[in-house]
Amino acid sequence: MSVWLFYACGSTDGEPQWDFKMEQVGGRSFMEVLSEKYSPENFPYRRGPGMGIVVPAGPQGSPMKDRLNLPSILVLNSCCITSAGDEGEIAAFCAHVCELDLSDNKLEDWHEISKIVSSIPHLYFLNLTTNPLSQAVLDPSCSKALVRVRRLVLNNTKVSWETLHTLLAEMPQLEQLFLCLNGYDTVSHSSVRCSSLRLLHITDNNLQDWSEVCKVGAMFPCLDTLVMANNHLSSIGGSEETLSRLFPCLHHINLHNSGLNSWGDIEKLNLFPKLDEVRLKGIPLLQNYTNTERRNLIIARLPSVTMLNGSDVTDGEREDAERFFIRHYLDFPEEELPCRYHELVTKYGKLAPLAEVDLRPRCHAKVEVRCEGKMEIVSIRLDQTVSGLKKRLRSVVQLSPNSMRLYYIDKDLSCPFGPEEMKYSTRALHSYSIKDGDEILVVPKSRPQSTPNAPSSSSSSFTPLSPSL
Repeated sequence: MSVWLFYACGSTDGEPQWDFKMEQVGGRSFMEVLSEKYSPENFPYRRGPGMGIVVPAGPQGSPMKDRLNLPSILVLNSCCITSAGDEGEIAAFCAHVCELDLSDNKLEDWHEISKIVSSIPHLYFLNLTTNPLSQAVLDPSCSKALVRVRRLVLNNTKVSWETLHTLLAEMPQLEQLFLCLNGYDTVSHSSVRCSSLRLLHITDNNLQDWSEVCKVGAMFPCLDTLVMANNHLSSIGGSEETLSRLFPCLHHINLHNSGLNSWGDIEKLNLFPKLDEVRLKGIPLLQNYTNTERRNLIIARLPSVTMLNGSDVTDGEREDAERFFIRHYLDFPEEELPCRYHELVTKYGKLAPLAEVDLRPRCHAKVEVRCEGKMEIVSIRLDQTVSGLKKRLRSVVQLSPNSMRLYYIDKDLSCPFGPEEMKYSTRALHSYSIKDGDEILVVPKSRPQSTPNAPSSSSSSFTPLSPSL
């Protein structure tokens, strides 16, 4: 449908001037959008040698052949496309096209889609994301147009399983299929087996029961990669025999943000004979562990996995994780120990707990503050400076900060030069390596100064005024 739009562009002698334009309202054809996007008028300048629009030599396929030059990867998303247009024109312009992105358009008729695809003989990638295909009925004759497509994206199309089964029956070369955001809570069983499919993305749906996943395995027996993130699977069910035959070729599984809440479910992944890459983030089972604990516990339970959450599992990391696993379960009752624990004890022996070594810098120390023959044990902060310590000692020794000199005495070292004067007011206390039991000697400045000697431990004590600094 076309409508006339009137624009007020200015005025002459107070009267508005009107510009009349006819614009297309509603759906547009594939060929119409293609001609507009790749028209020479949209590329008016040549910038440098070899740049710009170049028309290759060849027979003219349509009246506009000499005006368009298309890339082999076409992106025509969000263009309100509802129909194919002239199939002869499409065939003439798109003979070399191999990838086509038609996402976020208004295609709701498989017949129109088949006309586009059948006119592009070398097409192997087709993206139909966010086209309204939930009510579209697919005739088997239309699905034959997709026979050469190897990668098909149907995210957020709400396409039915019945339609999918019809498509799969006519797509013997399909290798990758994307079915995200389609609201699936079940999988419809099909007698058709698509043995060519290697990768399936079915994220952000509502699958909850593992029996639905079993239908996926039956439909795609040669899957190499299964991405099921952001579904609501609560468990992995089935016997060992059933699971070992379910995905015989699966190497990679993604279960991010699923509802798995049992270590038994994680261990069942070992039953997939070729599985070596796993992604497991955001599951309830792991919420109470630190990142390091999560990774170690998963690696130890999955001996065949070589990549976890996108990171390689090295031999060294595996050994550390397995040793961590043994120590993690040391205090568990015998009846609660997993089978994997006994396997690893056979491998490494029963390990003793690791010694706890705290390498963090000390924040406080209890020191003996001595002044004029008196002593008090005081807790001081080691992150403060000498100047700050003087201010803190003012109420203890009854001297102003400017009236005192401080000396540090290490209880474990006999310095040949005597106590070390703490003369630099901005120096941090931790740089002296002060520890519990060391001494701080306070000498009033008003008296004649000489290098003091460390006082004896027999000095009398005075009444504490400030037990903690």
